[in-house]
Amino acid sequence: MLPRPTSHSKALGPGVAGPELAVATSAVLDRPPQPGAHLPLTGAAPCAVDPASLNDPRQHTKYPYVTGTSVLAVKYKDGVLLGCDTLGAYGSTKRYKSTQRLYRVNDKCVVAAGGEISDFQHISNLLDELTTDDYRIDDGIQLTPQQVYSYLCRVMYNRRNKMDPLWNSLVVGGVQPDGSQFLGMVGMIGTHYTDSHVTTGFANQLARPLFRERQRDDMSEEEALNLLYDAMRVCYYRDKVSINKFQVAKVTTAGGVSISEPFALDMRWDYKMFSNPTKWAVGAW
Repeated sequence: MLPRPTSHSKALGPGVAGPELAVATSAVLDRPPQPGAHLPLTGAAPCAVDPASLNDPRQHTKYPYVTGTSVLAVKYKDGVLLGCDTLGAYGSTKRYKSTQRLYRVNDKCVVAAGGEISDFQHISNLLDELTTDDYRIDDGIQLTPQQVYSYLCRVMYNRRNKMDPLWNSLVVGGVQPDGSQFLGMVGMIGTHYTDSHVTTGFANQLARPLFRERQRDDMSEEEALNLLYDAMRVCYYRDKVSINKFQVAKVTTAGGVSISEPFALDMRWDYKMFSNPTKWAVGAW
């Protein structure tokens, strides 16, 4: 019978019964175990972390797993507003309900994303590196929304050409150095456009008609917020992978970037059409 090692597990810390209690270690061997390929010093079971060691071909993301739905954004007189909910859906399961999909790049730019959450985290890391390099140059000049937009266009198109796309639709919003507002959308295969109002996902069908009818570049902040709230209500009513928990980012020349705390909107479920929505549908009961 092997004697109980007197020292704790180096892998797990003091007072924790780790792998060393199950296998012979330096306490009972003539010589300590030597490190090998994927063989920890603690004697724990090897864990293959190198894809080459698995003898499997490289795997690409064929379908997104944890996803965010629509992003909505509009220009107004003093800046831009971007809004989205905080849901990370696992298929049709509303799994993660506090996922922030708004990323502050700097004092003049915000990026929001729909699609695969892990791919957006990777994009956030790329933007972190970009802004860190920009800060290190120390020339007093910040990246503009137009430059961030152009960078993301190249990133998305580059990954598309590798047949390993990032499964996201990105919205870039901010204020240019001359004070003009900027809004742009970048798709997962590098398609992109700029406009006075942009949307992604299901909001292209649900919210864009409202924006075409009511949005103006010279509208007040109150009008822009009310328009955004109305569009988010419509998306919540009609999109099954949406929840009533939203965040709004505001970018202005004077105030910089502000991202709101999560909030809920007032909803009504007593509309006449909601009482029996399939009454006149073909094949309905």
